[in-house]
Amino acid sequence: MSAAIAAATLFAAVVAYSLMRPGDGPETGLGAAATGAKAQGAPSGPSGGASGGPPTVNLSDSQLGSVKVEPAGEREFPIEKASVGSIDFNQDMTLQVFTPYQGRIVGLFAKVGDDVRKGQTLFTIDSPDLLQAESTLIAAAGVLEFTTRNLARLRELYKTRAVSQKDMEQAASDQQTAEGALRAARDSVRLFGKTDAEIDRIIAERKADPILVVPSPITGRITARNAAPGLFVQPGNPPAPYSVADISTMWMLANVAENDSPAFRVGQEVRVKVNAFPDRTFDGRISTIGSMVDPTTRRVLVRSEVQNPRDELRSGMFATFVIRTGAPVRSVAVPLDGVVREGDGTMTVWVTADRRRFTKRTVKVGLQRDGYRQILDGVQPGELVATEGALFLSNALATASR
Repeated sequence: MSAAIAAATLFAAVVAYSLMRPGDGPETGLGAAATGAKAQGAPSGPSGGASGGPPTVNLSDSQLGSVKVEPAGEREFPIEKASVGSIDFNQDMTLQVFTPYQGRIVGLFAKVGDDVRKGQTLFTIDSPDLLQAESTLIAAAGVLEFTTRNLARLRELYKTRAVSQKDMEQAASDQQTAEGALRAARDSVRLFGKTDAEIDRIIAERKADPILVVPSPITGRITARNAAPGLFVQPGNPPAPYSVADISTMWMLANVAENDSPAFRVGQEVRVKVNAFPDRTFDGRISTIGSMVDPTTRRVLVRSEVQNPRDELRSGMFATFVIRTGAPVRSVAVPLDGVVREGDGTMTVWVTADRRRFTKRTVKVGLQRDGYRQILDGVQPGELVATEGALFLSNALATASR
């Protein structure tokens, strides 16, 4: 582009010099371009073939290197909508981890940003409720042991008729009651997360362990921690000591214009890009479309679930997304450098038949994709178009007109 601007500046200087010396011919420096500019009998105007015709510019051999000419081809342009938004945690897969019973925190085993597995210990508390349940378990085990020995002793005595049948039956009833109490006590301790092996050890050692382990309920990443050693916590009392999120998928929240909202549907595929990874594209699908329009901004919330296979997305990242809303269309396309926006807002291209004489033509443009501009009207497939140097030709025309 800089070479084209330099060439246009040189061309303008030559034209100005030639106009101050009307006696000189084309060979004095302007060459074929000056000849084209005077072809209509207007000494300082662009050529047009006939009065009021389209403006044209003729280039000399030395100037042809500033312009690249190619046939206009066809390309597919997808029908897409684009918007901006931000990345957030998938709230459907984010959990607040509370203690199931009250107590004071005695140990912390994870910090914000750590990746944890399901069942991994997050923190431990000194729980009086667990201590009471284990004490009941130890007592129930002792009662069962006593009633079992007593029943065995009475059965031996009953064989010699040393005790009555009533006494033996009462001992059997007491032993069955003790068995039921022990089972209930084991279940109570099991509710605190103790395994059967740990329960058996408590019974065998006759030693209560009041430390309650609180594990992670899911595999994910620690997103918040409000726990501290010595802090007294209660079930459901905010803030939660820990928050864990499954980051295999993230949310992208976007507010789309009210006029564009009818084009979106739940389940549509989206392509998401974030500033942190400009060369990466993240795939996702629309999961929710808001049921109301913001009365202030006139926008609708669109939420997409985005795949995060490498755990690269972070909550709060700025994101852009593109969604295909229709079948792609095939149209004539011209590279962006071949299309010039005029001062009045119209779009023009330069066409040629002999690669030397260029005619400016107003076109109607459409979509833009991969460095090409869709041409809706004004150029036919196969026509020779200046794909580079169009700005050079426009500047040359403007200089010759002046």
